[in-house]
Amino acid sequence: MIFIDTNFFLRFLLADVDLQHKEAKDFFLKAANGEFHCFTSTIVFFEVYWVVLGQFKDQKDKTIGLLNKLLQFHFIEIENVDLISKALGIYEQSNLGLVDCFNLVYAKDKKASGFKTFDKALIRKLFS
Repeated sequence: MIFIDTNFFLRFLLADVDLQHKEAKDFFLKAANGEFHCFTSTIVFFEVYWVVLGQFKDQKDKTIGLLNKLLQFHFIEIENVDLISKALGIYEQSNLGLVDCFNLVYAKDKKASGFKTFDKALIRKLFS
């Protein structure tokens, strides 16, 4: 089992450092062919989101595209992948940030009896 860290995903997705992009691409090809079993955490996924969001500021579609690309790496076990995928769908259709969308999905999954927040946009989404 090989853990994949944020910067490894970013070098592959952004292709901004040639040698590291090639190394990551070669590794992911081998992993896709079953040579390695890989996994990562929810935190890493959100770190990738924050970096990509900063990179593409007002281009939400590009941010979503890269995150969806990462979710398509079925050869990598991503913690909470189903919840992340649902949150990404809400994020795409709303003005909420991805973290808020994840928290909504997470709370529903855990069958929360309440949701305390001072975020008015999030409250509106809770009751929509």
